[in-house]
Amino acid sequence: MGTEDGARVGLRERKKRETRATLSWAAIRLTVERGFDHVRVEDIAEAAGVSPRTFNNYFSSKGEAIVARHLDRCLRVADELRRRPASEPLWESIAHAARAQFDPGPETTAHPVTDHQQWVAGVRLMVAEPAMQGEFLRAGALAEAEIAAAVAERTGTDVNRDLYPRLVASAVMAASNVAMQHWLRADPPVGIERLLSEALAQLAAGLPTP
Repeated sequence: MGTEDGARVGLRERKKRETRATLSWAAIRLTVERGFDHVRVEDIAEAAGVSPRTFNNYFSSKGEAIVARHLDRCLRVADELRRRPASEPLWESIAHAARAQFDPGPETTAHPVTDHQQWVAGVRLMVAEPAMQGEFLRAGALAEAEIAAAVAERTGTDVNRDLYPRLVASAVMAASNVAMQHWLRADPPVGIERLLSEALAQLAAGLPTP
């Protein structure tokens, strides 16, 4: 494959990622604004500026579209962990990788939040929706497996035979989930990055008794 062909492939893949992110953000925004039962695939496609057929090329349901951003963000932790220096202590690398999932980008500014309280209230209802529970569990399992693989690569362990990589990945996902739950109920508001950093720091310290 020549340089020009490679550039075209790279551009095509980037556009696909952008379309996927735009659809997911549209699904999240509409669900927060209207409620899960009042959002159709056609509404999501229209908000994202694509056809319902294009939506179906990316997602099999509105629930999958909603969870896609959560999944992609968690998978980014594994990608970032693989990029960290090999000489860096593992939990320091994990902390950097976990914070990187919240780095601003085009997909995170597509639908700016203007009312924090309204947004949080809507997200709280969205994640509590029974129809979403299976999607979140599936996404969490996929992300956990990928993080475990990245931990195994860094530590020279075997993801299938050794307890350690999956235990670490499970702890990282648990910290992320607890930080998100705390963010949803915090009053006054607390930044999710700060909460996640604190949770990971406590894990790295061995969860000392307060």
